Amino acid sequence: MSGYLRRLATTGAAYTAASILSKLIAVALLPLYTRYLTPADYGAAEVLFAAVVAASIVIRLGVIEAVLRFYYKAGEAPGQVVATSFAALFWASTVAALIALPFAEPISEALLDEPAPDLTRIAIGGLWVLTLHEYLLTLFRLEERARAFFTVTIANVLVAIGLTVVLVVGEDVGARGLLLGSYVSGGLFVLGLIVVHRRRLSLLVDRALLRRMLRFGLPTMPAELSLYLLNFVDRIIIVRSVGLAEAGLYSLAVKFAQAVNVLVRGFQLAWPPLAYSIRDDEEARRAYALIVTWFVAGCAFVVAGMWLFARWIARALAAPEFFQSYEAVGLISAAVTLYALYMVLVVILGRTGRTEFNFPATIAALAVNVVLNLILVPPLGIVGAGLALVASYVVVVALMYGFTQRLFPVPYEWARLLRVLLTASALVAFGELLLPTEGFAGLILRTIVWLAYPAALLFSGFFSPEERRWLSRLRDPADLFAELRKLRARPAAVDGEVPAANEAELFDEDTRL
Repeated sequence: MSGYLRRLATTGAAYTAASILSKLIAVALLPLYTRYLTPADYGAAEVLFAAVVAASIVIRLGVIEAVLRFYYKAGEAPGQVVATSFAALFWASTVAALIALPFAEPISEALLDEPAPDLTRIAIGGLWVLTLHEYLLTLFRLEERARAFFTVTIANVLVAIGLTVVLVVGEDVGARGLLLGSYVSGGLFVLGLIVVHRRRLSLLVDRALLRRMLRFGLPTMPAELSLYLLNFVDRIIIVRSVGLAEAGLYSLAVKFAQAVNVLVRGFQLAWPPLAYSIRDDEEARRAYALIVTWFVAGCAFVVAGMWLFARWIARALAAPEFFQSYEAVGLISAAVTLYALYMVLVVILGRTGRTEFNFPATIAALAVNVVLNLILVPPLGIVGAGLALVASYVVVVALMYGFTQRLFPVPYEWARLLRVLLTASALVAFGELLLPTEGFAGLILRTIVWLAYPAALLFSGFFSPEERRWLSRLRDPADLFAELRKLRARPAAVDGEVPAANEAELFDEDTRL
C-alpha cells in the first residue's frame, strides 16, 4: 500500500509544485493587475476565460478522459490511442474556432451583457490553444513524466506572465492584455509540444478506435460540462444581477482560493493514472479509502487557513476597491475541496466503465446551483454565489457517492473524516466569532488557532497507531530521514506500475526534452 502512496506523492508533488509556483507568481502579480484594471475589466476577462474552458469541454467530447483509460486498457495499442485522440481533438478544435469567429459580437453580448467582439475573438483563438495544450500535457501524465510536465508548465507560466505584464502595464490594453498574454504564449507552447511529441501524433483518425473511445468518453462530457458550469453560470448571473464589477470581485476571490486549488490540481492530475493502475479490486478499495482520508485532512487545513486569513490576503494582494472579495474566499475554498472528492468518485466510476452515472449527478447539482444563485445573488452578492457553489458540490458528491457505492463499494474511513470536518469547522468558527478581524494582533491570534489544527487532530484520535508511531519519530529527525532514505531506495514497482524497462525509456525521453 505504501508503494501507491509514494507514487501518488511523487507525481502529485511534481504536478502540485508546478501549480504552486505558477499560482504564486500569478497571485504575486495581483497587486499590479488590480491597479491597472478596473473590477469590470477583470470581471470581463475572467468570464471569457471561463467560457473558453466550458466550450473546450464540449469540443473535447470526452476524448482526454478516454485517453487516460484506453492508454492502460488491455487489448489497446497505446501508440494508436495517442495518435487517434490527437487527430480528433485537432480537427474538432479547429473547426469549432472557425465556426465561432463570425459570431463574436453576439457571443460577447450574451456573456458580458455588452458588445465586446475584440475580446471574444481572442477568446475563440484561446479555445483552440487551451484544448490542444491540455491534451499535449496529458501525454506527460500518461507516462508519469512529472519532470517534463513541471518544466513545460512553469516555462509557459513565466512567458505568459511576462507578456501579460507588458500588455496590461506597459501598453495599458486592459482586459485584452490578460487574454492575449495567456493565449498567445499558450499557442507558442502548443506548437513546441507538437514538435516534441511529433513522432506519436497524427492527423489521421482510426475510426473504429475513436468510436470505442467516444463510447467511454462521450458520456463524461455532459457531466463534466454541467459540473464546470457550476463555476461559470454563477458569474453570468452575477454579471446580469449585480454587474461586471461584482463578477470581478468574485473572480478575484476564486484566485485567492488557489491555495486549495493547487492541492486539488496536483491530486487531479496524479490520481487517475494511479487509481486505474491498481489491478486488484480489494487493494484498490483499501488504497482509495486511505488516500481520500489523508487528502481531505490536508485540504481541510488549507481551507481553514484561507477562511481565517481571507481579509489579510485581500488587503495584501489587491487594490482597495477589490477588498470585498474576501467575503467569498472561505466558501470557494471549501467548494474546491468538495470538487476534489467528486473527482475521486469520477475515477471510481471510470474503473467500473459506468460513466453514464456522472451526468445525472452533475445536472442535478447544476440545477441546484442555478436556482440558488438566482435566489441568493441579488440580496447577498458574491457571498450568495459562494453559498450556492458549496451547496451544489454537496449535492453532486452525495449523488456520486450513492452511485459508486452500489457499483464499487469503498470502505471510507468515516470516523476519521468526521474528526477532520469537526476539527476544522471548530477552529474556523472560533476564529471568526471571537478573534479580531484586522491588525497585527488579529493575524497572530488567528495564526495560532490555525497551527493548532494538527494537534487538535491528534487529540481527537484521528491518527492510527502506525501513524502515531511515525509522528513520534519527529522527535528524532536523524532516524526519520534514515527511514525515508530506505523508502526512496526501495523499488517502487507494485502491481500495475510501469515496468523498469519503460521507466528507463521514459527517463531518456525526459532528458531529450
